[in-house]
Amino acid sequence: MEEFPPAWTRLLPPSWRRARTYRRHHGRLPPWGEPRTFTEKLNRRITRDRRPLLAPTCDKLAMKEHFARRAAGLLHVPHTYWTGTDVTDLAGVELPDRWVLKPNHSCRRVLLGEGRPDSADLAVRTAGWVAERYWRKSEEWAYRHARPCLLVEEHVGGPGEVPADLKVLVFDGVPRLVGVHTDRRDGLRGRLYTDDWEPLPWTWGYPPGPDVPRPPWLPDLLAAAAAAAEGFDMLRVDLYRSGGRLWGGELTPYPGAGLSRLEPGLDAWLGGWWTLPDQVHRMPALCRRPRAVMRPNTG
Repeated sequence: MEEFPPAWTRLLPPSWRRARTYRRHHGRLPPWGEPRTFTEKLNRRITRDRRPLLAPTCDKLAMKEHFARRAAGLLHVPHTYWTGTDVTDLAGVELPDRWVLKPNHSCRRVLLGEGRPDSADLAVRTAGWVAERYWRKSEEWAYRHARPCLLVEEHVGGPGEVPADLKVLVFDGVPRLVGVHTDRRDGLRGRLYTDDWEPLPWTWGYPPGPDVPRPPWLPDLLAAAAAAAEGFDMLRVDLYRSGGRLWGGELTPYPGAGLSRLEPGLDAWLGGWWTLPDQVHRMPALCRRPRAVMRPNTG
């Protein structure tokens, strides 16, 4: 889990603040010239990319609509039972035996519930969730456009089942990498494959997970991810496989908030697939490294 910058850094210009965060996690400053690796290009997206295309990608309710619109017939979208800002309203909502509660406008917060909810207990456990301005702490612009509320949705997976996270990185509509992430409860593990299910020698920094044979539903997985990511220069599409079905999870324009310390080979390999849009690729003058000031010789 990445650490957020201290509050005082908000006094710094955004590009300087992000450079400080980047150096703390990667051990170097981001390049002022052309970004080449995946994390460098992610940093450029976070600091400069303000296209309307990205605005809805961090709103979980908008993600559901996106999956239903773009990948209809290719995957299932977990049903939403309730949305709101006050969990005491759940007392009158009919819920299934198992359900999931999460904020719509942030990440890394989730509660798994069973049966009728205890509204008082939920109010304590989710205190501050709605009011949290996650985008300020994470420095990820698209979260600023997510509607601040909570949602309760369908739990994917049978009793005792924790489906693997299938994270597909898509570049210009073409899936290039599939990450299989397992053991979420006991410590996340990862295994990476090409779109043809050739194993890759990296793990995104996680302990290696078990090798997974090429699944017969791989074409369906790739088709669903490509449909969901159509029109994006880079997007990670998170899916699940449970009950013989593919399920839509989330869209991720900022994998790891751009702070995951990838293996150098993986960072370079992924960066080679990503072509930034011209308006993002160029660095505005105000964000360029300042030139040395020439002072007159008064001696």
